Amino acid sequence: MTGRIAEMSPRSLARMAGSFQLLEAIATACGQVIVLGRLVVSGNPAATAANIVGHQHLYWLGFALSLLGVVFHIAYAFLFYELFKPVSRRLSFFAMLVLLMATAVQALMAALYLGPSLLLDAGNSLSAFSPGQLQALAYAFLRLNGFAFTVHLFLFGLWCLLVGILICRSTFLPRVLGVLLAIAGLGWMIYLVPPLAARLFMPYIAAASALGEIPLELWLIVMAVNAARWKDQGLASRLGQIEP
Repeated sequence: MTGRIAEMSPRSLARMAGSFQLLEAIATACGQVIVLGRLVVSGNPAATAANIVGHQHLYWLGFALSLLGVVFHIAYAFLFYELFKPVSRRLSFFAMLVLLMATAVQALMAALYLGPSLLLDAGNSLSAFSPGQLQALAYAFLRLNGFAFTVHLFLFGLWCLLVGILICRSTFLPRVLGVLLAIAGLGWMIYLVPPLAARLFMPYIAAASALGEIPLELWLIVMAVNAARWKDQGLASRLGQIEP
């Protein structure tokens, strides 16, 4: 996979990276935020269970979108690494590792997402549990899903900060995109303290995210990168490693 990505032109790398990042953002927001936000009733396991059972198709759509988000995340983790390798191989590699860690947490979120539907649709196989107990257990899975989402957001914020630094150090992308992405990353990293992040999400963190991520995605998709400067910076980096 990395070999095929490395053979791509810098402009193709940029456009694919921006496209997969945008697709991941849409899939995760729809599956994790919009669908669960519609079905989960805070503090009410019985009402939440009734919503899930009554909207099975919607719930499975949310799970499928969450799973697609994992695939998109893996794809643009490698694409961004190759794109920013000419700036700093080590920092770009570290950013990729952080994003892959976030992706692993996202995969755990998808597994936890699946749990409540399986529990509530288990039939006689879980007859030892009362309906109330099954509802409480399903709700616990959703609570764990929410906690994992918080960890995911923090790791994603760290990735945004690292890539923002890489953009600022690059010669082939506008530095303002890096500054805005770094600010968005700092906003997501506030999820290290979830109660504070919940209070600041609207409008501060949401606005920082929109101003940092959307312009970068659109720039990569539409404008891509300056291919000549990308190649020059890669050559300068390789020469710097060779010199004594």
